[in-house]
Amino acid sequence: MSIQWFPGHMAKAKQLLAECIPLVDVVIELRDARIPLSSSNPLLAQMLGGKPRVIALTKPDLADERRTAAFAARFEREGVVCVAVNARDNKGTRELLNVAKQTAERTIPRDRAYGRALRTSRVMVAGIPNVGKSSLINALCQRKAARTGALPGITRAKQWIRLASGLEMLDTPGLLWPRLDDPDIAFRLAVTGAIGEGGFDRFELVERLVQFLVREYPAVLAERYSVGVASAADATCILTAIGERRGCLALGGQVDLARVADLVLLEFRLGKMGRFTLDRE
Repeated sequence: MSIQWFPGHMAKAKQLLAECIPLVDVVIELRDARIPLSSSNPLLAQMLGGKPRVIALTKPDLADERRTAAFAARFEREGVVCVAVNARDNKGTRELLNVAKQTAERTIPRDRAYGRALRTSRVMVAGIPNVGKSSLINALCQRKAARTGALPGITRAKQWIRLASGLEMLDTPGLLWPRLDDPDIAFRLAVTGAIGEGGFDRFELVERLVQFLVREYPAVLAERYSVGVASAADATCILTAIGERRGCLALGGQVDLARVADLVLLEFRLGKMGRFTLDRE
């Protein structure tokens, strides 16, 4: 899948990030635990320079738990603290906040005589669209401080949020790189919801999803939909069988493959098929 998607507000977000990075002491980079490598942002990495960062893996309840732990250990070996955070259940949020505050406090200027910090620690939350950024900020604030929504790119403008701990947090728009030439990364971003629905062919995406599941998790489709699975090459046949089992029929009794694609993609994203990590170390 080749996806070109760089709407105007993304260009504005890039400029905004460049302006905001010098204002903070540490950056919390959010990544989707299902795609901890594919959801990293090369533009953000370049723009950070030597600025300290903490990686927060969001939606860990949808990812393979063992692989989440393996990726967290990998990032730690690379010198970056990593915390798995489930904003919906408020798990990991306190740990993330403490880590971010400790990291930030090491970088701010201090009074030479008394060693006290001369100002409040500042952090910035950044990541690709629809990675759960606003939901995490609300969980950290313990109130609805930032707008949330299911559509990629809902946050448009920056806003400072003061936390109860005294830490100042800067919310910023999600940022996606301008062109996706790697078909595997494009697939992972699209299937997990980072890319808007108009940026790809939905049926082609679900065919690739079925192929991935047959290769990596061969029992999942048979268990979820009670269909026979021969090989990844039979993606369309598998989707047709799912449509017959689920009653996704058009006029004349033919399977409505568009409805089947919508069904399979939705159930995958909601975790109804199980927990999956699409990236590999």
